[in-house]
Amino acid sequence: MTSVTEDLRLAAEFAPASRDDWRKLVDGVLKGAPFEKLVGKTYDGFSIQPVYTRAKGASPVTGRAAAAPWLIMQRVDHPDVAKANAQILTDLENGATGIELDFQNGPGARGFGIPDAEPATLQRLFAGVVFDAGISIALNPVLGRGNAGEAVASLIEAQHVDPAKVDLRINYQALSTLAVRGSAAAPWSEMEGGFAKVVRGLKDRGFSRHLVLADGRPIHDAGGSEAQELAFAIASGLAYLRTLEAGGIPLDEARAALSFRLCADADQFLTSAKFRALRLLWARIEAACGLAPEPIFIAAETAWRMLTQRDPYVNMLRATVATFAAGIGGANAITVLPHTLALGLPDAFARRVARNTQLILLEESNLAKVADPAAGSGGIEALTKELCETAWAQFQEIEKAGGVFAALQAGLIQGKVAATRQARAANIAKRRDVLTGASEFPNLAEADVAVEAVTPIAAATNDLAKVTFEPLAPIRLAEPFERLRDRSDGLLKSKGKRPSVFLANLGTPADFTARATFTKSFFEAGGIAAIGGEGASDASALAAACKASGATLACLCSSDKVYAEMAVPAAKALKGAGVRHIYLAGRGGEQEAALRGAGVDGFIFAGCDAPKTLEDAYTFLE
Repeated sequence: MTSVTEDLRLAAEFAPASRDDWRKLVDGVLKGAPFEKLVGKTYDGFSIQPVYTRAKGASPVTGRAAAAPWLIMQRVDHPDVAKANAQILTDLENGATGIELDFQNGPGARGFGIPDAEPATLQRLFAGVVFDAGISIALNPVLGRGNAGEAVASLIEAQHVDPAKVDLRINYQALSTLAVRGSAAAPWSEMEGGFAKVVRGLKDRGFSRHLVLADGRPIHDAGGSEAQELAFAIASGLAYLRTLEAGGIPLDEARAALSFRLCADADQFLTSAKFRALRLLWARIEAACGLAPEPIFIAAETAWRMLTQRDPYVNMLRATVATFAAGIGGANAITVLPHTLALGLPDAFARRVARNTQLILLEESNLAKVADPAAGSGGIEALTKELCETAWAQFQEIEKAGGVFAALQAGLIQGKVAATRQARAANIAKRRDVLTGASEFPNLAEADVAVEAVTPIAAATNDLAKVTFEPLAPIRLAEPFERLRDRSDGLLKSKGKRPSVFLANLGTPADFTARATFTKSFFEAGGIAAIGGEGASDASALAAACKASGATLACLCSSDKVYAEMAVPAAKALKGAGVRHIYLAGRGGEQEAALRGAGVDGFIFAGCDAPKTLEDAYTFLE
């Protein structure tokens, strides 16, 4: 046995590993496969390498002060004002450091929200709330439906509270609201004067910061990329700067009236890099405006599009990763959407989990103790740089089109977002982008999840619209699979059982388990229950088992070697037993013609279009 000293001496004799050394080891593992197999691609088109070296000379991105926690914001959206008030008080008593109000028909209302912004409503809503007690209040006013900002300001004044002691973000967000609606009562050039007048009036009353929100959320909600979200946010911010300056507000005061919002999702590294990139991009705009850059306020909201209705508890994990990423990316405030929001109005438990997700990361994981902990990380620094470059190029395109509103009218922004959304949809359909609980690892026996008994409110239309364009409509990525699951639930309710597919497993478990597991997950993601599963070596016995199961769909599952020996007679026997449609797990390869001749109607494999295949299966069943 060697001594510790000897162990250290031996360890010191090993030469430092170089990238070339690592590459040789990787090439040995790849066994001739191209190295590019390990390189990922973002939806903005740049590469994510499998390994990075330390970014030498990197400096922290100035943002949230060192050791300063972000604000734990809690969404308040109950349409019953008394219940919304009770939620506010409960949240503030149990760890939330701020509340975020969503009003009905707002761009992020999700079918719920405070019913209106009338002074009497807001007085009841804020009953018992001490405005200057160190809490943060964020509003999401609805364009053209009352002035929540002025109403709350009046409420604060009525209580003789100094506005300078109130952390209030009014968040007027006209451009992002118009983008989601796809319509406006007038061109932005005719709305700017009134917009600036409202902001100037609030400034004159002592409310000087965070009155206007440059919001990237509409892009993210609609399926856009990180660079597209950044470009929209900074283009909106610049449009607001111009509007406020033209309305008589000095440029330095105008920038103080701005704040930003980005979405945080379960892509940890891209999310962190995106928040860092926004600070660098806006600093460049400030410098171009002749201003000395100052840290901006960035609010984060966990992504709507990543929420699933099925197996919603996985949403807790997604939200945890998103919160972590936004936190280390330097977000000043984070709002976690409760894990059941896609199903309905969240109950007290879902709200508590959303709140505690942040508390645990702050109080137990101490994430806020270091300013910009990602600084110097080769991967994060590379992503930040590429996001800045790509977003800046897209921002310049928006500016060349005449600014955000003109670019929306021309369809420039919507076209780019649509292309990204289609690429995402294709990858989700092929299950390359995995949605756990929806596209992969479904649970057909999952129990219902409790939500409040409140009916969602349909979005109101803008009957006074004089300008229309393609809206940036919010989506959820899991919707194609959820529609299929809903169809299955409907059949279960009306007929007493779900549609099913028989797993026609050939050979021994060692032969069929891998593909049988894949097949079960594939079909059950669409609500079609996989039944059977005992292995068989005799085609007639397999057909008899399938007939006894009552299934009219079947899928052959085994290894390529067993397929070569047994797939053709098994397919013929299944057809003879009355199976309407036979699938084979895997690609047909050289056997495809023979397999189809024997009765195999289709093939399922990694990379095939799952929703299309599953929709066709329902057609065959009918």
